Formats: sequence, structure tokens, C-alpha cells
Amino acid sequence: MTERQHGFSTRAIHDGQSADATTGAVNVPIYASSTYVQEEIGKHKGYEYSRVSNPTRTALEVNFASLEGGTSAHVFASGMAAITALCTMMKTGDHIVCSDNMYGGTTRLFNQVLVNYGLEFTYVDTSNPANVEGALRPATKLVHIETPTNPMMALTDIRAVADICHNHGVELSVDNTFMSPYFQLPIRFGADIVMHSTTKFLNGHSDGLGGVLIGTSPKHAETFAFVQKCTGGILSPFECWLLLRGVKTLAVRMRQHDANGREVAIFLNHHPKVRKVFYPGLPGHPQFELAKTQMTGFGSMISFDLGSLAAANHMLKRVRLCSLAESLGGVETLISHPATMTHAAIGPEGRQKLGITDGLVRISVGIEDVEDILADLEQALTAV
Repeated sequence: MTERQHGFSTRAIHDGQSADATTGAVNVPIYASSTYVQEEIGKHKGYEYSRVSNPTRTALEVNFASLEGGTSAHVFASGMAAITALCTMMKTGDHIVCSDNMYGGTTRLFNQVLVNYGLEFTYVDTSNPANVEGALRPATKLVHIETPTNPMMALTDIRAVADICHNHGVELSVDNTFMSPYFQLPIRFGADIVMHSTTKFLNGHSDGLGGVLIGTSPKHAETFAFVQKCTGGILSPFECWLLLRGVKTLAVRMRQHDANGREVAIFLNHHPKVRKVFYPGLPGHPQFELAKTQMTGFGSMISFDLGSLAAANHMLKRVRLCSLAESLGGVETLISHPATMTHAAIGPEGRQKLGITDGLVRISVGIEDVEDILADLEQALTAV
């Protein structure tokens, strides 16, 4: 008889987080030590130097691997540091296929930094799996997708793309930042690697940067640990502790994010000042049926078009409860303007190709009382 696996909330609270052996403390301590005493040459208690490993970090990595269903997890100093570590699996001449509508910082890294080291990138609309297959080459080593995409909220069929990748001997990595493991488990649908900007929903409190790569093979564990050791872009013990604290409430937070997100999406969808709403939980979304089968919730990320830069600016100057700021996934509602914030780097032509208009606004719906969020949006939209 196999042992029953604990549920998500139980694992979020307990996995990797046993009571401290020395004191019985419920919370994992912040091990603010750069080095560790060794009993004799080559004999230690599992830790030598904190760039290589740290007990607080180990606890967090065990927890993240459990939540995503992977075999290992490795945390980094930011989401971009995690993406960079992912690409260290590649070598000069290797080819990567990517979602054409990704976070602007990722495309900036690829197009302005990593191409200088001989990596090649092809961007396609991965919402059509045939586009992925058509872009594969003999040199393709990785397909990297975001689903839903930032900020257009387009979905990719993870299972379909994973099957294509594996038929061609290519690995699939999925940026799962928008959904979190509570609402989406890419490894269950065939993904080989999952990444997050832990700054967002996993942390949940807008008080710490971080990134993580969750792998499914010994090769992933070895590679990402080696990158941590060699490049040093690791997460500090304090920020690991913040994440351990944040992830304990991930399930309850995500349920409220989702409930509020659905109400805000319906409100915006019926508002006369709003031209179009992009949210996978609306029946009018082109991949609504896929969203219902691939995700267990729709989340709180919504984009909507007000028609012009002037209209967006009028509204964003009027918000009071909603905070005009970059980032997402915090307990507070954050609202932003992709064309001048997250996707400014890809330029006007790049944004036009992806449908990111000057009137597009992105909102990360927080967990405040939804009536207060709606009232703030209503009063701000009167300025449009």
C-alpha cells in the first residue's frame, strides 16, 4: 500500500520545514553564516560555504520541488538570474524556441546579451503548437514558454508542446509565474523544467526578489547546483526565509486572488470605457476551454485596453487603492502600463506585432475586499 501524499497546503507549510533540531523552533532559522566549521579534513555536516549551500536555502528548495512535483529546485537572486541559469545549459550554436509574447526582460536578455555568446532564438506564437514544431531545427535544445503570457494572457497547450518537444529530443521549460503551482502544474503535463520569478505570487508580499528553477532529472539538479556555485547568483538566507514564510499562505492567497480576479474581470468586461479584456476566465477568451482543463483556477492577472495612451494615463493617474507600479503577485493590487514599463524594451514595432497597444493596462488583482478594488477602478475610469 502506497503512502498517501499530503495535500498542497500541508506540503506548502511542512515540506522541507521540520522543527529545528536544536531548539524545536517551528520556523526554519535564518542561517546567516557564510561558512561552516569542519570536524576534520573532508568531514563536515553537509555544509561548507554558503554560496554552495545554506540550510535555509535547502529548506526552501525542498519545499519548491515538492509543490511543483519536480525532483530538485534551485533558487537564484531574481527571476532573471533563474532564466540566465537556465540558459547556461546551452552552448554556442544551440537554438531555443520561445513564446513570442514573453516578459520584456526575458527577450532583452536573449536578444541583447545571450546572442553575443552564440545562442540563437526563434520567437513564435506558441498558442498554436504547430508553430513550435515548425520552428524546431537540428540545433534546437530547448523550448521556453510562458502560459499565460505577459501581458496578453494567451495560453499554450503544455501537453501538446511537450509531446512535440520530446518527439524531437528537445526539453520544454515553462515560466509558471502567473499561475503558481497552486493553479498550474506544468510537470504534470510533460514539462521538463519549471521556472518562477519567486518575487511574485510565491513570495506574495512584495518584499523580496528571487527566482527558481525546478527540474525533473539528475542532469538538471547537477547543472543548476553547479551554476549556483560558479556564478554566485544565489538567494540570500533572509530572502529564502521570506519565501518560506510567504509560501505557507500560498493556497489561501491564491484562492482569494482568483475570486477577486474573476469579479474584476467581469466588471471590466462590462464597463463602457473598456474596449477589450484579456483574461482566461472569461468565456470570450479564445482559449477558455484549455484554461479549464490545464489550470485549476484563472488567477488574478488581467489586461484591458482603454484605446489610447491618453486614456490609460488618465485612468492610472486617478487610482488610489490600486498602486501604479511594476511587478505583480503581491497581496496589494498592482496596476501597470506595459508599453512604458514591462515591455518598453521591445520597442513600438515589437509591441505592435504582439498586440500590446499604448492603451493596454495590466492589473494584478490583490486580496483586498473586492468591493474596494471595484470602487477604485470605477472612480478612476470616470477620467477616461
